Order: sequence, then structure tokens, then C-alpha cells
Amino acid sequence: MDYLIALLLGIVEGLTEYIPVSSTAHLLLLTHFLGFETTGHSFEVLIQLGAVLAMVTLYFERLWKVLVTLPSDPASRQFALSILLAFLPAVGIGFLAHDFIKTVLFETPVIICWSLIIGGILLWLVDRFAPTPAYDDAMKLSLRTSLVIGFFQCLAMIPGMSRSGSTLIGAMLMRVNKRAAAEFSFFLAMPTMAAAFGYDLLQNWQAMDFNDMGLIATGFIAAFMTALLVIRVLLDFISKHGYGIFAIWRILVGTAGLILLQMTA
Repeated sequence: MDYLIALLLGIVEGLTEYIPVSSTAHLLLLTHFLGFETTGHSFEVLIQLGAVLAMVTLYFERLWKVLVTLPSDPASRQFALSILLAFLPAVGIGFLAHDFIKTVLFETPVIICWSLIIGGILLWLVDRFAPTPAYDDAMKLSLRTSLVIGFFQCLAMIPGMSRSGSTLIGAMLMRVNKRAAAEFSFFLAMPTMAAAFGYDLLQNWQAMDFNDMGLIATGFIAAFMTALLVIRVLLDFISKHGYGIFAIWRILVGTAGLILLQMTA
């Protein structure tokens, strides 16, 4: 049964990591109601690497081109610096608040549900009323725009706010169009999630139960395969329909979570 739950959670991670509904919230609420738990919530963090590798796989050619042209191409250096600047705020806040996030916020389902609802309302408002876009290429944002988006990403330290949702809200407010905002969120996810994975592994290494490795591998593979499918169709969907449906989903899930918590209290 644990392996079936791990498979389900991996699929949920792959489905939700790159859409603005908070994969962490979905995983934490599911593990709470299913009674599934691993040491230090490491399962939820470690399977995210599967989703990261899916992104690297799909964007490998573009990322490799940036890497090999860094010494000679100003545009490549600009893009690399923009990702670095957007990444730095999460490093500082994540390092300082890691223990509080994992031991308090991750353990409080009510906060997760309210974060889903509040984040959903904010996403709906920004999707409807964002200023006219000035950027349509995720690889050509100004450094100031990238840094502001990075500070918005820090809202995702609150489980339920969503890393992608927070960066998308920040990007659209900074006049990045919806498709480019999604792509920048994809690129920013790579160092952010890899750092979270590495830091969590370091913090929990001695306490980890290696009997969980099979469960983690199951979730990891499921997350990788599912994320590949999601990323392939997501950009076209967003370009045509925006983020409204995800905002509504967040509100529904958060509300359902609060109702279930009340019923099982």
C-alpha cells in the first residue's frame, strides 16, 4: 500500500509542480489524510528532483547553448545573471527559516489550506488585471525585474502559496506576459529546487531511514514521467486560457481541505 501511495504522490508532484497550485500543499495534505509519513518530510522534497530533471531534459538544448556561449555572448551572461539574482533571495530566507518552515509551517494543514485560498484569489486578480506586458521573452528580462520576481518567489516558503504561483504573480506584475512568465518560472525552478533538495538531504541525512529509498525512487520516477507530459502542454494552454482555472482549483482544494480538517478534528 505504501508503494501505491508513493506512486500516487509522485504523479501528483509531476502534475502540480509547474502549475500554480502548490505541489507542496497537495503532497502535504494528501500525506496528512492518507497517514503517509517519512523522516522529516524528506519524501516530499526529494521526489521534486524528478520534476526538476524533467525540466532539464526538455530545456537541455537551450540551457547548453547558454552555458557554452557564456564567455562570448552578452545575452547569455545577462540571462544567467538574471536567474542568479532571482535565485538569491530564496537562498537567504530559506537558509534562515528552514527549521521553522519544516517543523511549523509544514506541520500545520490549516495554514496550507488558507494559503491555497489566498494565493488562488491573488492569482485570479493578477491574471485578470495585470498591467500590459512589456516582456515576451523569458531569457531577456531586466536584472531589476528578475530580482523582484525572486523576492516574490520567497512567498512560497509558506506551504500552499506555490513557488510557481508566487513567481508568476511577481512576473505578471512586472509586466512579463503569461507565457514568458511561465518559462522564467521553469528556469528559476531548477536552481531553487536543486538547492532545496541538496540542503534537505544534508540536514536529514543522518536521520533518514534508508528503508524509505524504495518509496522515494517510486515517487521520483513517477514525478519525472508525469512532469514531462505536463510541461509539454502547459505553455500552449496558458497562452490560450491564462491562469484562471488554476486559481479556481486552488480555492476549491483549500476549501475542501478546511472542511475535511473540521470533520476529522
